[in-house]
Amino acid sequence: MTIDSHAHLGMDAFDADRDEVITRAEEAGLTGIITIGVTVSDSEKGIGIAGLYDIVYASVGVHPHEVKDLEQDAYERLRILARQKKVVAVGEIGLDFYYEHSPRAVQFRHFADQLDLAVELGLPVIVHDREAHRETLEFLGYRKGRLRGVIHCFSGDLQMAKKCVDMGFVVSIAGPVTYKKSEELQKVAREMPLETFLIETDSPYLSPEPWRGKRNEPAYVIQTARRIAELRGIKAKDVEIATEINARNLFGL
Repeated sequence: MTIDSHAHLGMDAFDADRDEVITRAEEAGLTGIITIGVTVSDSEKGIGIAGLYDIVYASVGVHPHEVKDLEQDAYERLRILARQKKVVAVGEIGLDFYYEHSPRAVQFRHFADQLDLAVELGLPVIVHDREAHRETLEFLGYRKGRLRGVIHCFSGDLQMAKKCVDMGFVVSIAGPVTYKKSEELQKVAREMPLETFLIETDSPYLSPEPWRGKRNEPAYVIQTARRIAELRGIKAKDVEIATEINARNLFGL
């Protein structure tokens, strides 16, 4: 009884068995999956998928890897898509200094523009932050009080998590919390209040143990909940229910 707050059901990895993947998620007890847009066309595909399955919702946005290729009419198309039924957020947007597939200046401009689009539309944001913690906090800090959302696949430390919450955000914990060497993330999962975080798969990526190295899928988010429960010394059901409530509150489900 929980929600996978971040999956990429529109990706080619699920084209052959998407029905079965969503059926397994329902059988595992999931009550919702947010499928995340990374380009305008991917956002359109995600909305189409959400229209086919009761438990699937969608977000619209352009990933920092892809902003270098944005076409002139992209923002108008995003505005139109954001008003479609079952669209619950703007994302996945943000900064990625690990790969830098898009120049930093381009990432900065489109992160700011998409954050402002979310403010305009009154939607929460789903933020990608990889090795850009300081800059991400600065962009969000400029809009404190006007914007809310989630830092997806959180990779910062406990201090950063507290700063995000202070700005009205929650953090999302993914499969790496099950990895032995993810000590800082485990600290965040253990010490942050339950009402301040979500759980996610980021599927098809970042499978939790014992599926590490294989394709991830929404049903596996239950394993992340179990690991968080172990770290906190509570029942997995407590984590599942709390994160479901948090996701419903954030995304207005």
